[in-house]
Amino acid sequence: MELAHYSDYAVRLVNTEEPARSKDSLTSVDAVRTLFGASEHMARRVTDTDVTRFRNVRGRLRAVFEAADGGDHVLAVDLLNSLLMEFPVSPQVSGHDLLTDGGPHWHIHLADHPSNASAGYAAIASMGLAFHLTEHGPDRLGLCQALPCRNAYLDTSTNRSRRYCSDRCATRANVAAYRARKRREAEGSARSGRSADTAQDSRALSER
Repeated sequence: MELAHYSDYAVRLVNTEEPARSKDSLTSVDAVRTLFGASEHMARRVTDTDVTRFRNVRGRLRAVFEAADGGDHVLAVDLLNSLLMEFPVSPQVSGHDLLTDGGPHWHIHLADHPSNASAGYAAIASMGLAFHLTEHGPDRLGLCQALPCRNAYLDTSTNRSRRYCSDRCATRANVAAYRARKRREAEGSARSGRSADTAQDSRALSER
């Protein structure tokens, strides 16, 4: 597993909640287990008490994205460091994938925390986010600009231009902007028409 992949753990957890829509999909053990993806051995350790723990970590991770998205990069780093200190990881060299020549593909693997599922997930998500932040910069951590979405995303674009969490939100925002522009143009034309009518009436009155 490559280190860049671990940052997806943070995004995946944060986006289980949509505060502006009062939606929360993190309501059961099964919902928590789906966050682990293919890591079945980690998912099997999830218990009922982990649901509340995951929600707590989710709020703290969202705060990191909110600070970064708002331009307060120092706060974002401080909040992330707090998570890293509370949920440390154990890096290990792994070679479970084979290269084409038959030899192992040696790479760094972040071993999950042994105490419980939520601590393990928090450790991996926080470290993954730290890797992304230090490699690409805190301004690459964003929240979707297509209100009321506000889902978290990691900007990997070459020109730092990403503003939306998905193509769907980008399309929705562009359509909304287009309609708003057309509405303003129509209102401007209506005002111009009314002004022209008023001027014409004034001229008519002055000629009487």
